[in-house]
Amino acid sequence: MAAVGGAKEIVVIGGGTAGVRLAQRLAATAPADAVNLTLLGEEPHAPYNRVLLAEVLAGRYGPEVIALPPVPGGERRGVRAVRIDRDDRLVRCADGGVVPYDRLILATGSNPVLPPLRGLRRPDHDGLPEGVHAFRTMDDCLALSAAVRPGTRAVVIGGGLLGVSAARALAERGAQVVLAQQGEYLMERQLDRAGSRLLRTQLEAWGVEVHTECRVRGLVRTADGTRVAAVELADGFRLDADLTVLACGVRPRTGLARAAGLDVRRGVVVDDELRTSDPHIHAIGDCAEHDERLYGLAGAALEQADVLARLLTVDPSARYTGTRSLTRLTLGASSPEAQPEIPLDLAAFGETTPLPGDDTVQLTDATRGTYRKVVVRGDRLVGGVLLGDLATVGTLARTWEDDVPLPPTTPLLHLLTPDGGS
Repeated sequence: MAAVGGAKEIVVIGGGTAGVRLAQRLAATAPADAVNLTLLGEEPHAPYNRVLLAEVLAGRYGPEVIALPPVPGGERRGVRAVRIDRDDRLVRCADGGVVPYDRLILATGSNPVLPPLRGLRRPDHDGLPEGVHAFRTMDDCLALSAAVRPGTRAVVIGGGLLGVSAARALAERGAQVVLAQQGEYLMERQLDRAGSRLLRTQLEAWGVEVHTECRVRGLVRTADGTRVAAVELADGFRLDADLTVLACGVRPRTGLARAAGLDVRRGVVVDDELRTSDPHIHAIGDCAEHDERLYGLAGAALEQADVLARLLTVDPSARYTGTRSLTRLTLGASSPEAQPEIPLDLAAFGETTPLPGDDTVQLTDATRGTYRKVVVRGDRLVGGVLLGDLATVGTLARTWEDDVPLPPTTPLLHLLTPDGGS
């Protein structure tokens, strides 16, 4: 059992954005000799910024460029936690190691969703078939990067943020890319139809073939069964594929918490202290479900880590009340013909689809490829989408995050001017 006196033993499971941020903040805020910190990271790599994996795949950055700052204290890489012994407050690891804790923080993140496709699995094989890749970890990224060549036929399944990023990166490497999205339009969680249309136009200009309302039925293997050679659609049409990328979303990693008997619904349930159903265990980041909400975004993970660090060290009254997250994405071009010096910037926040009675302001410049839209409900800004021109995003995001009334004398159109109505 963890020691009662002396320095508090804090163990973090997870070396991603949330876990590393928490470790850094604990080191910055905890009084000297008050905390012994151990961070258990399952991946052998130094912790890295997962948001920038597409930049590594595109060849813009080397893996070392997206490494996060070193973790203060006891960082252990390549160590997988396999069981939590709540009675004795111990974490048991796959290598036989045992780590005691006074407070345990689960920052286990999420796993890629593997769709139920025919041919994806076979009884005698644990992993994915040859030629099929998820796109979630540095290992996924490096494997894809090693496999892609100019002219490689690549099919990306999933048109959300991750799928769009992967498709752009592969196109930039010279692959012939097909993006298959089951939904009606790309990035449905962040964009409205008009914004998605502009995004699709830009992707197609970069050479990505986009199919929406396109359901994938299965994967077609080569005659010897060793690798996947095509993606089969529901209508029977086949897309030849040297590479198939699964970008179908993510699911919180809750196995450890569930096996330990913690309250788990879609994620590990936490309260405003980011505490689970066990008062000695907290959860942050992608694995945590707060107020019936999963965020799955870096902004929320960082905010949760900051709040928990304060709560555990200098401010026991600190509470987490939710995050108003802004999604940002920069898509580079794939060839000289596509004007590589002019990337497509995208930002989306809040509710981008208006309700009856809402006011909407929308500006489109087809020549410049820009689109701006805000949704106003009563006297509050409740959401917005900006593509191609983010000059106003800073002020708009602050207005939305602060949830303050808009000046009654300010014309709504002024929200989309460079000073954002400030």
